[in-house]
Amino acid sequence: MRGLWVLLSLLCASPLWAQDLRVLTWQEMIPPDAPPVKLVTAPIHDLSKMADALSVESAPAAHQLAPHAPVVKSLDGQMVRLPGYIVPLEVSEEGRVTEFLLVPYFGACIHVPPPPPNQIVHVTSELGVKVDELYQPYWIEGPMQVKSSTSELADAGYQMEADKILVYELPDQ
Repeated sequence: MRGLWVLLSLLCASPLWAQDLRVLTWQEMIPPDAPPVKLVTAPIHDLSKMADALSVESAPAAHQLAPHAPVVKSLDGQMVRLPGYIVPLEVSEEGRVTEFLLVPYFGACIHVPPPPPNQIVHVTSELGVKVDELYQPYWIEGPMQVKSSTSELADAGYQMEADKILVYELPDQ
């Protein structure tokens, strides 16, 4: 009877344990033995011509940095919470972003060369999120998949189906 009680308590506790979120940093998505990559965070376009949006958007796309950068395989299946910036790929008729690239810094994939694939997460969301300002960071929560994907903007080394998308706020200290 005691063995049954232990088994039942483990079964009941498992869903709570499975829901624990790991707050993930972008650095943890790079294997410790990976060669360093110098990120380019300065704009590749002449931002003084931003009024002429067509000239900026028609400029040639920048090549992705370290396109074969390794990923951390142990992240596969983990429930994570990761902060980052949204680069929209698909927007619903209601104006909600339902598919996007999550990147570690503003402007990645748009005005600066895309970071390596181990610094990009391809995210899908059934509900989506209304993105009013691209420079607003967000928290994305959900199961991480170590699975590559390709879009017209960049290759991603990770994928997520977002359970939650929240405006980024620093934790209380």
